[in-house]
Amino acid sequence: MKVTAILPDDLITDVQKYTQGKNITDSLQKALSEWVKLAKVKKLNEKLKKKPLSFSEDFSAETIRKMNRSQ
Repeated sequence: MKVTAILPDDLITDVQKYTQGKNITDSLQKALSEWVKLAKVKKLNEKLKKKPLSFSEDFSAETIRKMNRSQ
């Protein structure tokens, strides 16, 4: 998608510096992709904070190992 945006020069310079992109487009693509990944992790962490993972009562690492090795 082609986008026109007015961004401060110092922001673009920092983005290029930290992403080491080939050009501005590559740098912005890398920065935005990384930001989206972090946002998804943040959202997942919030979800896990509300309802933490739990193991079933009969869970055993040994049982899982045996199951994996028998397949």
